[in-house]
Amino acid sequence: MNNALQIEDVDVLVEGEGPHTVVMLHGWPDTLALWDGTVGALRNGYRCVRFNLPGYDLRKPPRPMSVAAVNGLIRKIVDAVSPQQSVTLLVHDWGCVFGYEFAARHPDRVARVVGVDIGDTSSGAYLKSLGGKQKLMIAGYQLWLAVAWKIGRWWPALANRMTRYMARAIGCRNDPAHIGWQMNYPYAMGWFGEHGGLRGVARVDKLLGVDIPALYIYGRRKPFMFHSERWVERLTHAPGCEVLALDTGHWVMRQKPAEFNACVRAWLDRSTSLI
Repeated sequence: MNNALQIEDVDVLVEGEGPHTVVMLHGWPDTLALWDGTVGALRNGYRCVRFNLPGYDLRKPPRPMSVAAVNGLIRKIVDAVSPQQSVTLLVHDWGCVFGYEFAARHPDRVARVVGVDIGDTSSGAYLKSLGGKQKLMIAGYQLWLAVAWKIGRWWPALANRMTRYMARAIGCRNDPAHIGWQMNYPYAMGWFGEHGGLRGVARVDKLLGVDIPALYIYGRRKPFMFHSERWVERLTHAPGCEVLALDTGHWVMRQKPAEFNACVRAWLDRSTSLI
């Protein structure tokens, strides 16, 4: 079964059939197309729900939103597609940040989480795990994108070139026509405090594996991780949780699609009896 909704001017796709609903959140600089293969693997047994994050549909005007506003949008979508039953979140990159926050604010609406390549980045343990070179690498690409966001409001052509250059430099192979400066507002939130900033976002190390069962999948072929080893070790031994490392970079579902989709499907099938 396929269906389409529009909620707060956001197009929401609902595909597949089954008793459980999986809500998919992408990150930078992606769109709902990131999940094409995963929907194909899950739609026979699960209702798959996906949408473009606000501002990531380049056919529409820029739309930066605060963490609270994004969470309000996710709540409306979840309530519309699964009013009676909690959902599974499948999240990647900035979709992890917004999705984990939603799970922390609305634990009654989230049964389980599949997090991809972003873990406890808001914890002190993560910051301590990074070396000086790694911190400089992270600051370098994120500040570049945050500055491109600011420039985009008065010189969009330059901001687009900056954004597409950085996407290519860090290994994203999306069509440049589908990448734009208006996608960068989460970095401006993080570095410049725009639109309410990111201070006080959910502590993932106090959420996944504690209140909510989780599968965490990450790519091990990267110059730095987006999680601490201490958190991964604890999550590995938490009831109902699992951690998988695949031989990929950041875009796990694109670089090892068959393996990724099989892992997600198998864990969802196994954990269904627990929710």
